[in-house]
Amino acid sequence: MTTVAPMGLWDAEFPCLRLNGNGTREFLHGQTTADIQKASEGALVRSCWLTATGRVQALLELRLDGEGADVLVLCGDAEAVAAGFDRVIFPADRVRLAPLAQQRRFQRLVPAPEPLDWSNTVIWADAVPEQWSGLTSVEPAAFEHWRISHGLPFSSHELNGDTNPLELGLSDWISLEKGCYLGQETLAKLTSRDGVKQQLRCWQLAAESSTESSTSPHTNLAPGQKLLHEGDRAGVITSVLPGPGQDSIGLALVRRQALGCDTLQLEDGRQVTLHNPFG
Repeated sequence: MTTVAPMGLWDAEFPCLRLNGNGTREFLHGQTTADIQKASEGALVRSCWLTATGRVQALLELRLDGEGADVLVLCGDAEAVAAGFDRVIFPADRVRLAPLAQQRRFQRLVPAPEPLDWSNTVIWADAVPEQWSGLTSVEPAAFEHWRISHGLPFSSHELNGDTNPLELGLSDWISLEKGCYLGQETLAKLTSRDGVKQQLRCWQLAAESSTESSTSPHTNLAPGQKLLHEGDRAGVITSVLPGPGQDSIGLALVRRQALGCDTLQLEDGRQVTLHNPFG
């Protein structure tokens, strides 16, 4: 088995939108998937921005205050979010949209299988929080290991405009209880009819298989590569972390009929094992 990534600090800057006005809370409630009306001031709220047909366009963190809200674009096209918000803001909404800015964000990484606790591991700040001053910023490979182990769909191959939150394991980023919002009708149909056709899974390829020499064009693992079950297409790889000398891991969107499988095959015959993301 691959060793889990050590705990460290994810330190990065993200594009951030500022909305001002006493209609901000109501506007965001109707444009994103979280229950913004119940959000406390100062709390970081995770939410999705969807298309009208329920496809995920961006993953957001929102922080409300007495004058409006900051909307950090954690994954997705920030310019598209800004343009999308601007397109549907009307004078009656009592909301003003400021230009995009950058926000530094820190997250203490908890190694899988320890559960994620977003409320106590994320801080927006201009400098490293004092309580985390002893933590080391993680290298890209260690961050990717953490992301994949927890099943976080931060890759463009997962967040590609064709997937919905339920397929990506983002059920705790959406509210099924609140009223109408962008994409809500589609999500309601999917949940009421158990209509999700694929789900995100972690996969692992043993080290001896990862390093086998082969003339097959599928020897090198890459996003977009098909997964098979008994010769039929069963899914597609979306993220890859190669492991020279150790197991390779990644994420894949697996079709509903193959979700009960413990293993699937690459097109060159190698087997990958599957498991639910720890997140």
